[in-house]
Amino acid sequence: MTAKRLLDLALVLPGLALLSPVLLAVALAVRLRLGPGVFFRQERPGLHGKPFLILKFRTMLPGDGPDAERLTPFGRFLRSTSLDELPELFNVLAGDMSLVGPRPLLMQYLPRYTKEQARRHEVSPGLTGWAQVNGRNALSWEEKFRLDVWYVDNRSLGLDLAILWRTVRAVLRREGVSAAGAATMPEFLGSPPEAGRPGPESPGPESPKGPEGRD
Repeated sequence: MTAKRLLDLALVLPGLALLSPVLLAVALAVRLRLGPGVFFRQERPGLHGKPFLILKFRTMLPGDGPDAERLTPFGRFLRSTSLDELPELFNVLAGDMSLVGPRPLLMQYLPRYTKEQARRHEVSPGLTGWAQVNGRNALSWEEKFRLDVWYVDNRSLGLDLAILWRTVRAVLRREGVSAAGAATMPEFLGSPPEAGRPGPESPGPESPKGPEGRD
């Protein structure tokens, strides 16, 4: 068992015990406000792109309409406070995710990544990550992926602990929850050819910090 996995278990096991009343309260609120189906389950790519089922609290009304129409004020509250992400602790417990790593996106994005961007899958996806504490959905896709790859190349337990601490601050500030002009984040359709070339070095822990927020 790696040190990173030991850190995940050391934090998740007591965390689930402490947060169990919150999990139950949010589950009940989702059931009462959004109807049947408390959890949102979706296949996402994990380590090396291997699929797993991510678990979140549902934040949208059922149906096939645009996200902006289905996302209620209650759902926005869950997202802005990151309460909808709490069930992912069970994904961490199962070993499909880590507390820290690139956020797991959609399966259909896999063939759209450049070779460099695809390196984000060299580590397990995370509940939070370097991109989440350096801009979240206020960043472009290309900026997010550069930060993800920077984390892959510079990961350490010390960096993970720093990201977890900054995540607490990010959640309290509720910044970057949605991209400009979108309810969440526009679909990633692929990057222009020049986006696959190595860009400027992504900021390290002592570099100037950008706006902070949620994936």
